[in-house]
Amino acid sequence: MEKVDCIFFQLAKAYQLGNRFLTQRVSELNLTSVQAMILGFLDHEDQVTSSELGKRAELDSATLTGILDRLETAGFIERKGNPDDRRSIRIHLTKQGKVMAHEASRVIIEANKEFLQVLTEEQKRDLHGIIQTLRQYTTRLKTHIKHPGRMPEKRSNYGNHS
Repeated sequence: MEKVDCIFFQLAKAYQLGNRFLTQRVSELNLTSVQAMILGFLDHEDQVTSSELGKRAELDSATLTGILDRLETAGFIERKGNPDDRRSIRIHLTKQGKVMAHEASRVIIEANKEFLQVLTEEQKRDLHGIIQTLRQYTTRLKTHIKHPGRMPEKRSNYGNHS
C-alpha cells in the first residue's frame, strides 16, 4: 500500500500539520493549543462545571485537571464551589483570564481562517461535513467494538445541503 492510499496515515499527517500550526499561533500567548482551546470554550461560556467543560472539550477528567491546574497557576481561572451541587466545582475566568480567553479565541479564529485559506467555501463546508460524519460514525463504531453484535449503520448528511 502506498501512504497516499492509507487514510489513517493521511489523517495523522493532517493532524500533525494542523496541531503544529495552531501551537505556533498560540505560542505567542504563552499557551499550549489545548490551553488556548479551553480558554476559548470558557470565553464562549464561563462559569461551567468542570464536568461540562470536559464534555465540551472531549477530555477525560485527569487530563482536564492538569490543564486547569496550569491555567489556575497562571491566574486565568478560579475554581469555585457549585451552589447547585456541592459535589462539583465551577470554573470561572478571572479578570486576567477573560482578557486572555478573548485573545485566545481571536488567535484560534484567525488560525482557522489562515489554515483553511487554500480551500474554497464549498470545500470548507465539505471538510467540516466529512469530519463530522467520520466522528459520528466512529462514536457508533466504539459501541460496536464494545458490543460486537451491534453493527453501526451507515448514515451521512454529507452532501445533503438542504
